Amino acid sequence: MPVLVAGMVFLTAFVITVPLDVTQQLLFSAAVFAIALCLRNRPGRLIPLILMGLSLVMSTRYMYWRLTETLGFGNILDLVLGSGLVMAEIYAYVVLVLGYFQVAWPLNRDPVPLPEDRSTWPTVDVFIPTYNEPLSVVRTTVLAATVLDWPADKLRVHLLDDGRREEFRQFCAEVGVNYVTRTNNSHAKAGNINAALKKTEGEFVAVFDCDHVPTRSFLQMSMGGFLRDAKLAVVQTPHYFFSADPFERNLDTFGRVPNEGELFYGLLQDGNDQWNATFFCGSCTVIRRAPLEAIGGVAVETVTEDAHTAIRLHKAGWRSAYIPIPQAAGLATESLSAHVGQRIRWARGMAQILRVDNPMLAKGLSLAQRLCYTNAMLHFFYGLPRIIFLTAPLAYLFFGAHVIHASALMILAYALPHILQANLTNIRVQGKHRHLLWNEVYETCLAWYILRPTMVAVINPKLGKFNVTAKGGLVEQSYFDAQIARPYLLLLLLNLAGVITGIVRLVMADTSGETNTIWLNLGWTLYNMIMLGAVIATSSEQRQIRRSHRVPLSMPAHLHLPDGRALACRTVNFSTGGMAVQLEQAEPLQPGTEVQIELRNRGRSERLPAVIRHDRDGQGISLQFQKLDLEQERWLVTSTFARADIWVQLWGRHDRDTLLRSFADVSRASARGFARLGHFIITGGRRSAPATPRSGDSA
Repeated sequence: MPVLVAGMVFLTAFVITVPLDVTQQLLFSAAVFAIALCLRNRPGRLIPLILMGLSLVMSTRYMYWRLTETLGFGNILDLVLGSGLVMAEIYAYVVLVLGYFQVAWPLNRDPVPLPEDRSTWPTVDVFIPTYNEPLSVVRTTVLAATVLDWPADKLRVHLLDDGRREEFRQFCAEVGVNYVTRTNNSHAKAGNINAALKKTEGEFVAVFDCDHVPTRSFLQMSMGGFLRDAKLAVVQTPHYFFSADPFERNLDTFGRVPNEGELFYGLLQDGNDQWNATFFCGSCTVIRRAPLEAIGGVAVETVTEDAHTAIRLHKAGWRSAYIPIPQAAGLATESLSAHVGQRIRWARGMAQILRVDNPMLAKGLSLAQRLCYTNAMLHFFYGLPRIIFLTAPLAYLFFGAHVIHASALMILAYALPHILQANLTNIRVQGKHRHLLWNEVYETCLAWYILRPTMVAVINPKLGKFNVTAKGGLVEQSYFDAQIARPYLLLLLLNLAGVITGIVRLVMADTSGETNTIWLNLGWTLYNMIMLGAVIATSSEQRQIRRSHRVPLSMPAHLHLPDGRALACRTVNFSTGGMAVQLEQAEPLQPGTEVQIELRNRGRSERLPAVIRHDRDGQGISLQFQKLDLEQERWLVTSTFARADIWVQLWGRHDRDTLLRSFADVSRASARGFARLGHFIITGGRRSAPATPRSGDSA
């Protein structure tokens, strides 16, 4: 075996380092790519590993060529700009390698059944931290927590209100949960949880952000592993969002393209779980109290207290687990500016951890855990590399700087196989959890804004503060957010100027080598402009005037009319404010008619008062709930939001990506971005006219 391993290492090193001319390199790359094409759709868990191996060979060969044959800088401009580009490429290569390691063999853990004897089940405190969120957002989560399938004498729900609001105290008294507050807001969410730990005594603590509604089965799905493994400290479940985030709403991709969080919860956490490196993510999680208290509670030194706490638990020898089944659902951020602010906090926090508790240097972690945590932190340093890639071709177009000392044909022969092989591999590995080019749009949009916080946090990790992400707001009229788009408008102008300059240089070029180099940089610049156009599209905020987001749900129901008749129907969707139903036998109903909708769940049925908002001529009836008492509201939550099957059916249902489809979709989004920018310029920056609410939009 050692001889075989040594032989494989020698052969790989030879393949990576052997020099080839342009024709030979292209033929070799084509052969490797053909092998990958033949393998990409074959079943089996070994196929992704083979594709990763082929990708790493081509990428490592490219990096070897870049570092050994293309760094002949002729002047100070070439040196500065060329060094920046090669450092960005090294960063991207390291992240690629660590990413492949992280997801090499996802665990796909199944829930562990609980003992049949419910008297052996442990006591659980449910923490719901809140600060400035409205009660309309918080109450659904609290009501769902009160109907968790767990012995009543072993469950206590606590609302942790750092806003110290009287209406929250009264609501808790009405619904039967414990209202917890403190005299200060020290250390934000982490401090809020730590203060509650001192006032409670359950063996386990379940934590939900105040907009994350738990399903009834949450504890039964997540607690079994703790009883089997005494060293298990954390069980994390996915964060699923039933409303569109700003990217999905502004780009019109909700439900069609995976959002940026799906890769993490759909694949990366599963990969981490194989290496005992599952991250605590601050919500939809259960933690064993004893180890949490032993490490001093939730970490307060950084603004990403969840990941930092997970590192400390792993350092202390505790284990973690990930159940890849959504057991809660929440609200996404409403505006791009709020979304950017949230990501800035995440980026700053991960950079802080890298400084104050660097996983590569921390004692107690395994090598695999170090690599998984390091990759998670390095990910948030993509700001500068992204901006370098967006401006690198301009160095030649504007100044004639040679940032890569090689012919255009040689660059294509080495760089194109590296890029195509990595993309082909990620299509198979990431599957339906991420669509390739959309990821570039996300990162390009955030790059400018996370650049400074990450750099500053590395220099001084104490700078910066925790900011609460706004949820449950409205976007009452469409508008172009020129403030958030400003850096990308500047980059777009620079790239446009680069294209014009490149065309002029083409006319004046006197050698084929110079012409090829200009075409290479023009192609790169045009690609960058497509990405920037899509980013600008995300800055055009689209109207969002629903106070309660509709969720698809098909279940039998009965509509009770004032004349005593009961019409059989099926639900189409629901929200906290209303519901759409489809009658089994079409019958015209007058808007404004007061009715009752009967919902049945788990052998029990209840009627809820509602009024018909409109009848879409046999296409469905829209209902708006009338004033519900507390028990009716609890029943609505029990039979809708608290049903795990809803989120399981909606989770990870996207089609597998293809490179051509991604490019076509992003190109269309880019065209919309340019059109919206043109409208903004023509109208002088005026907002669209206030939207007229559609019937039922208030539901």
